[in-house]
Amino acid sequence: MVDIDHQAELTKAGAHVTGRWSKLMFFARRYPLGAIGAVIVVIFVLSALFADVIAPRDPLQTLASASLKAPSSGFVMGADMMGRDVLSRIIHGARISLTVGVASILLGGFIGVVVGLMSGYLLGWFDLLMQRLIDIMQALPLLVLALVMAASLGPSLENTIIAISIPLVPNVARVVRSSTLSLREMPFVEAARAAGMSEFRVAARHVLPNTLAPLIVLFTAQLGSAILVEASLSFLGLGVPEPHPSWGRMLSESAAEYVRVAPWLVIFPGLAISLAVFGTNLFGDALRDILDPRQRS
Repeated sequence: MVDIDHQAELTKAGAHVTGRWSKLMFFARRYPLGAIGAVIVVIFVLSALFADVIAPRDPLQTLASASLKAPSSGFVMGADMMGRDVLSRIIHGARISLTVGVASILLGGFIGVVVGLMSGYLLGWFDLLMQRLIDIMQALPLLVLALVMAASLGPSLENTIIAISIPLVPNVARVVRSSTLSLREMPFVEAARAAGMSEFRVAARHVLPNTLAPLIVLFTAQLGSAILVEASLSFLGLGVPEPHPSWGRMLSESAAEYVRVAPWLVIFPGLAISLAVFGTNLFGDALRDILDPRQRS
C-alpha cells in the first residue's frame, strides 16, 4: 500500500513537471522574443545572486601592473585604469543595478498602489488633489525628476533608490486608479458592501487583488527604465558612489579619457546596460500579451 502511494506521488510530481515544461515550451514558441528576454533576465539575476562565486576576481582589487590591460586570458574583458577586472565589476554591477531597480519599483509601486487605490475608491476632494499632484509629477520626464531628487538627497545607494522610486509613483497610481474606478461598481464589490464589510476591507480584499495583473506588466516594463535611470545617475556622479561597482559609474570613469586607448572600458559596461534594458522590455511585452486579453491575437 505504501509503495502504491509512493508511486502515485512520483507520477503526480512527474506530471506536474511535465506540465510546467509544456507551458515553458509553449511560451517559447508563442513568444520567442519574450523567451529571449526572459533568458537574459534570468542570466542577470543569477549573476547578481552568485556574483561572489562567478566573478573571477575581487571587483575592488587593484593591480598596478594590469592598468588598462587589454582583454586576455587573465582578464577576459580587460582591466580599467586602476587594474581592476572589468568582468568582475560588471558581474557585481548587475547586483547593484538589479537591487536598485527592484527596490525602487517595490517602493514606488507600494506608494503608487496606496495613492491610486485611495484615489479611485474614495474619489471626492482626495482624488482631485492626488490627480493634480500626479499631473505635476508627470509633467517632468522620469530622468529629470530623478536628477532633481538625487541632487537633493545626495549620492548613496539608499538615496538612489528613493530618487528613482518617487518618479515611478504616478504611472502606478494612474493604473491602479483606472482599475479601481471600474472595479468599485462591480456586483461582487456591491455584494461585499451589502454583507456589511467595511470600506477598507472591501478595497483591500476585493478591489486590490484584481489590479495585480496590470501591475505585474507595469513593474516588469519599468524595471528596464529604473536600471537605465540608475546608470544615468551614476554616470553623472549622483547615483551609487564608490566603491560600489556600478555600470554607469564605470562609463563615467572611462568614457571621456580612455575611450580611444581602451575602448573595452566603454563597450562592455554599455553592452551590459543595453542587454539588461533590452531583456526586461522584451519580457515585459510578452507578459503584457499573456495577461491582457485585449492584446492577444
